[in-house]
Amino acid sequence: MSHKLLAGKKGIIFGALDSQSIAWNTAQSIFNEGGEIVLTNAPVALRMGSIKDLASSINSPVIAADATSIDDLENLIDFAISHFGGKLDFVLHSIGMSVNLRKGKEYTDLNYDWMTKGWDISAVSFHKLLQTLYKKDAMNPWGSIVALSYIAAQRTFPNYNDMADNKAYLESIARSFGYFMGKDKKVRVNTISQSPTPTTAGQGVKGLDQFLKYAQKTSPLGNASAKECADYTVMMFSDYTRKVTLQNLYHDGGFSSVGVSQEVIDSIQEK
Repeated sequence: MSHKLLAGKKGIIFGALDSQSIAWNTAQSIFNEGGEIVLTNAPVALRMGSIKDLASSINSPVIAADATSIDDLENLIDFAISHFGGKLDFVLHSIGMSVNLRKGKEYTDLNYDWMTKGWDISAVSFHKLLQTLYKKDAMNPWGSIVALSYIAAQRTFPNYNDMADNKAYLESIARSFGYFMGKDKKVRVNTISQSPTPTTAGQGVKGLDQFLKYAQKTSPLGNASAKECADYTVMMFSDYTRKVTLQNLYHDGGFSSVGVSQEVIDSIQEK
């Protein structure tokens, strides 16, 4: 049921690839709540995914943009402001990539050129986005910017590889740049630390299926789905969270606060 929480609000969604992705689900939830969207992804992702189907269903233009390129970000933001006839109210950064993870390199044997590339795409791109929005004064007061993170930024998950470092840096950027966005622009910046989610991008994490089951057994409410994360993001874009900023918000069914659950104990207990 729609409450039109985002009626009249306009913004950009980065990272929608296919119907499994959190960004895709978020775009649909925003549209259902009355928001207007410009969709964007890297040129290679636009060729791989089915974003044009999403765009057609929510009446959104699609603009190719490399989030690591300042020129591309400037062109994207200029287009969005022109398209909407005014400044932005929300932006979702749903971008992450580790070449080392994709190619099966262990954390103890990283290729540093690949590490740098993944860091630029997954984390530094958020600073570049925030800096471009800041310099262009592209956000309306009380606007909201959200980036998607994961608890591996705080705890050790060996198979998450250098993406854990990228997410830790991402969360730091949200706090550091969020201060200036708040003081100077009255714009809030937060990260959402989502449950492990079976997206196309996440399939590269070794042992994902087993960890999904582990997280499900650990979380009192169970794992949060992509759709549930999308609805949570809608709340963060709404006026009901106007004073929430600089936060890393756990949306994981309680996983982040549980040491060990009885279900996990029972599953490993010697027979």
